[in-house]
Amino acid sequence: MQDVKNIRNTVLLGHGNSGKTTLSEALLYTAGATKRLGKVDDGTTALDYEPEEIKRNVSINASFGHFVWKKTDVFLTDTPGDDNFVNESQFASQVADSALLAVGAVLGVRNQTERFVDFVQDRKLPCMIVITKMDRERANFSKAVDQIRDSFNLNPVVLQLPIGAEDNFKGVVDLALNKAYYFTNDDSGKIELGEIPEDMLDEVQVLREHLMEHVAETDDELIEIFLEEGEIGEEDLRKGLINAVRQGAVNPVCACAALLNKGTTLLLDAIVELLPSPDQRPAVMGTDKGGELIERQPVESDPFSAQVFKTMADPFAGRLTIFRVFSGSLSGDSFYNSSKDLSERFGQMYIMEGKEQKPIDKAIPGMIVAVAKLKDTVTGNTLCDIAKPVLFDDLESYSPVISYAVSAKKGDEEKLFSSITRMLDEDLTLNLSRQPQTHEILISGVGQVHLEVIKEKLMRKFSVGMDLRVPKVPYMETIKGKTTVQAKHKKQSGGRGQYGDCVIELEPQARGEGFQFLDKIVGGVIPQQYRPAVEKGIQESMEKGVIAGYPFVDVKVTLIDGSFHAVDSSEMAFKIAGSQAFKKGVVDAKPVLLEPIMEMNIQVYKDHVGDIMGDLNSRRGKVLGMDSTAKHEIINAHVPQSEILSYAIDLTSMTGGRGTFTVKFSHYEEVPSHISEKVIAEAAAA
Repeated sequence: MQDVKNIRNTVLLGHGNSGKTTLSEALLYTAGATKRLGKVDDGTTALDYEPEEIKRNVSINASFGHFVWKKTDVFLTDTPGDDNFVNESQFASQVADSALLAVGAVLGVRNQTERFVDFVQDRKLPCMIVITKMDRERANFSKAVDQIRDSFNLNPVVLQLPIGAEDNFKGVVDLALNKAYYFTNDDSGKIELGEIPEDMLDEVQVLREHLMEHVAETDDELIEIFLEEGEIGEEDLRKGLINAVRQGAVNPVCACAALLNKGTTLLLDAIVELLPSPDQRPAVMGTDKGGELIERQPVESDPFSAQVFKTMADPFAGRLTIFRVFSGSLSGDSFYNSSKDLSERFGQMYIMEGKEQKPIDKAIPGMIVAVAKLKDTVTGNTLCDIAKPVLFDDLESYSPVISYAVSAKKGDEEKLFSSITRMLDEDLTLNLSRQPQTHEILISGVGQVHLEVIKEKLMRKFSVGMDLRVPKVPYMETIKGKTTVQAKHKKQSGGRGQYGDCVIELEPQARGEGFQFLDKIVGGVIPQQYRPAVEKGIQESMEKGVIAGYPFVDVKVTLIDGSFHAVDSSEMAFKIAGSQAFKKGVVDAKPVLLEPIMEMNIQVYKDHVGDIMGDLNSRRGKVLGMDSTAKHEIINAHVPQSEILSYAIDLTSMTGGRGTFTVKFSHYEEVPSHISEKVIAEAAAA
């Protein structure tokens, strides 16, 4: 591996079906990293290689390509465009030095495109825009560029103007060089120099001046030259363009048809020439052991530091840990994990090339590296030199928003949950929890497709089936009234009998105060040794409720009277009496069902606010207020859990994938009577 200056680390982002994986395949093939031009539809790509990806024809995981072009090592990360797997794209963006934003020439800007632009701008990544699928019917380059300009705070400036479109897409004009390049009639990716078509000369002139103007605006010397002479010389324009792109002031636009491998040679040239090397990016900020801010320069001479951004669970190779080196160099067989405060040994280091791994002996800034079978290191952890430790901020993942009850075939439970635990290391958006009220185990993710893919992976990787079903709502029961009730348990069946008699008073407690038991027996009508049994009987009855079988909460029980038999009384008899008294008393104390109310924060565009508000009202939601950001409205609301079990799917439908939300438990409230009747009837029928 060579100098840091000859490394490029770039992430490929874009909406679903924008052709990212096809473009990645064409770049790898043109650069000689693969021997054939893989196709998504045929399931032959080097980067979408998992069966779940081949089956759906979509990327599910961030995957890694590495190739050499013009003596420069390029680390390319191909990312998913689907909302269900956007966390992969976010993490990859956080460890990249630059981005390629793919926008389809037919579809143009889509709803999800904004999310990827946000990733670019949050990280201040130098970004090139690639208009893909120029060979498709209705491909419209200028319309796509205009949409980007109108939709986002980007500065798209045409660098490669396509010659023709659809079936007639045959070349591009490089506006910086003022030269036309034509594609050869094969899939080699090669180009030939030619003449600029006469009917394009005027457009080329206008767009070339436009390019010069935008580049000049980023440099005081160039703006003077441009104003005085009306143009910028080729060498000055080239240097100015490089600086403008690396500053993030200009986003050059290129054109390609990756399926036919047209335009990739010029795109590779642009990646190597225009995008920054790691040492041209800002220092990475972290903290030392005392919490003081320190920086790591992206050069080999600084102490070693890296961050894990992906973990892959493999049933054969074990856990594969993938990290980006930010500073210094790593060789040898161990590193210090400052997130866990421990050292870990590793075997061979690798560069990822699709599903293949290429062994290396040394890693330097900009490189994406993998090691196998680490015991303690997980996604988000900081790796560093133990003599000069640093801790980077953990990676923020998307919160799970949809949950299903999960179960396995009889006898497979232990295998299923141990396998899911291994998947949790791989996917931070996955969560496993136990619902104590319903006794269900819940698996939570960012979307229905996300959980379906997890189900398929578990079967393929670990040969264990997972059944998913809509979870039960964890209702509770309580009372609204006050009552006094007596229960006498008396049984005689020859020999010693059973006798327990108690009088209890039931009254409601404030919401959230739980269960309280008071002993107000006077004069020993119930001996001391039997009174705890009364409480135990009551608590056991509370576990399975009375009106619908849900746990009982927020009730105060006072033991006020009773009687006993010197021979026949026992703890068991009083336990049964306590249980019977509670069940009888609840019926007379106005029992009600309680339902969990969730706190929701829903982020949407202004034009969707009315629809979302109306929908929340139909779900018995209460809007608490609204906040605004530069682009979004954030609606804060309380909504019953029973009304939002499939909200992730519904919100995507209502907003075209442009809305996001978070949800967490808030409190319990009484269920309206008409709904309560249905829940009780369903519980009785179950």
